[in-house]
Amino acid sequence: MMPSSTAVLSRRARPLPRDARRAALVSATLPLIRKHGVDVSTRQIAAAAGVAEGTIFRVFPDKDSLIQASVDAAFDPAPVVAALDRIDPSTPLPARLIAVVRIVQAWLTTVINLMMVLRGTGPLGHKPQLRRPRPSEVIGASITRLIEPDRDQLRMPPAQAERLLRLMLFAGSHPGIADGKLLTAEEIVHVILDGVRVHGAAAPRGRNPC
Repeated sequence: MMPSSTAVLSRRARPLPRDARRAALVSATLPLIRKHGVDVSTRQIAAAAGVAEGTIFRVFPDKDSLIQASVDAAFDPAPVVAALDRIDPSTPLPARLIAVVRIVQAWLTTVINLMMVLRGTGPLGHKPQLRRPRPSEVIGASITRLIEPDRDQLRMPPAQAERLLRLMLFAGSHPGIADGKLLTAEEIVHVILDGVRVHGAAAPRGRNPC
């Protein structure tokens, strides 16, 4: 029995504008890169995206271009900055920074995992050039703006506090540095704001207070 025209149409990719189709393909490709590296096949990508394999080449000249676009999208700081900009700067500083860390950590763990996968690709040769944008400046500027309202509570300029927070965030979000046990947003913020000593506790005998 021949399938009806309605059934055939239902199995085809829904027509999308070119930019939307590119974005959908990138979204489908990124998880596959994390699993298979840059050797993922266009057949796997097409299956994940729910399109015919030829659809890929209507919007990308080749597989390498799609992989490059996917890697660039993963490193793009714009969605992170947009999420940071939605944080209310009047929120108390600890809660504000926990919100900051959760946003950045979610993105950073994804980026770190991707970097670890791509690290094993060896000499690229015919493989795509994996450009790695440096988003720390734009993300750092957004974090600094969120710290600025509480400048008077800090022992250092907000930009320096942001740098320490960012370093702690990276170390606590990298499985190799954190021994596989990532720090929570609360742990990172509490250490940055309060340190590890009990406040008001007397210094042990024989030791000078810092």
